[in-house]
Amino acid sequence: MGAVLADIDAWFRAKIFVPLEEGDDPEMAIRSMMAEVTAYFRSGGRVCLVGWIGLGSSGTAFAVRIRDYFARWIAALAQCLRAGAVTPMQARTLAEEAVSGIQGAIILARALNEDAVFGRIVSRHEAALLNAIADRGLHASQG
Repeated sequence: MGAVLADIDAWFRAKIFVPLEEGDDPEMAIRSMMAEVTAYFRSGGRVCLVGWIGLGSSGTAFAVRIRDYFARWIAALAQCLRAGAVTPMQARTLAEEAVSGIQGAIILARALNEDAVFGRIVSRHEAALLNAIADRGLHASQG
């Protein structure tokens, strides 16, 4: 199981975490994150193994790694939003909502056997994140 988590971690580090943390275009980083997540989870048709492990009995053995995975995703997204001039409190809130929304969308799409649910939820979260950056940019240019 450790090798599986290592593979997942490497993919998320390369495709999600580093672009959010080090990208110089927050809007592009967010768009890329959502596109990568949609492809990775096959529009909700693939389970989130990290979440599944965390919910299962083996979750205790990997609790720290699972916590760190979600904590880094939230922190990286919040950092990206702050780079887009979103306030720290709003950035953290939006990041938590987006990550939990993506995870919920995976579960809901699988439970309903309707991949389109995943796409709709992810699209709404993407719009909310991009709107927060656009709103802050608008306020900054008016100030």
